[in-house]
Amino acid sequence: MVDEYTRHLERNKEVKGKGLSQFRMKVLADVLLFFSPFSVAVLPHIVGTPSRENMFALSVCVIGEAISWASIPIFAWLLYQGFEWTGNAWLYGLRLLVLALVCEVPYDYVMFGSAFDMRSQNPVFGLVVALIVLGILDLMYAWRTSVLKVVLSAGVIIIGLLWDFMLSVGQTQRLMNVGIVTLGMCVTYYYLHSRENTMVFTAAIFGAACVLTPGLGAVALHYRNDKLGYTHRWTRWAFYPVYPIMLVLCAAIGMAN
Repeated sequence: MVDEYTRHLERNKEVKGKGLSQFRMKVLADVLLFFSPFSVAVLPHIVGTPSRENMFALSVCVIGEAISWASIPIFAWLLYQGFEWTGNAWLYGLRLLVLALVCEVPYDYVMFGSAFDMRSQNPVFGLVVALIVLGILDLMYAWRTSVLKVVLSAGVIIIGLLWDFMLSVGQTQRLMNVGIVTLGMCVTYYYLHSRENTMVFTAAIFGAACVLTPGLGAVALHYRNDKLGYTHRWTRWAFYPVYPIMLVLCAAIGMAN
């Protein structure tokens, strides 16, 4: 069964001009994301162990991790669009939760070299938290504007941020909590999606305040188009296993050396 978002994109295939289709955005986001496990599990075997005694290795690994953060605004946008157009938000959330659980063990191997470590949870959990927050905000959207609505909406967002903080979602290099930035981007898209320039500008400023590179990822949204970008319906499902596969590969390489 084709979901509403796919039908929407197919209706807009006639949009002309260059730009980032949904397919290209997903590919770009995955390429950027790859730098995270690669810089943690593989690069140290190439440039040496990051430390104060080896500042070159430390700099290279931190830069690699920072490059991956540019993917956050793109994944947040894809999540927001999926939420807006999915025919079943519960099923969408369940898929993301299953993906997050599947990714957790290889993520822990990449980050900490063990199968279970609570110091940080993989960034897919950040998407799950953001989706839950968007769902609750959407339930309150029909309410008449009131102080209570504003207060409750702010409370929901704060609770989501606290969950990301307590779970240390995507917490790496002690510089970035990926979950918090993801939620911030999703909330920005949710409230400003009808004002394109304001939305992109706000997301870029917010991202730039979070160690710069997420701001660059937000700018990429300005060059998107409404084309689907792929002809086979199954292609969109093929992106789900990409992240766990890259985690497994990087973990295997890291443990083999």
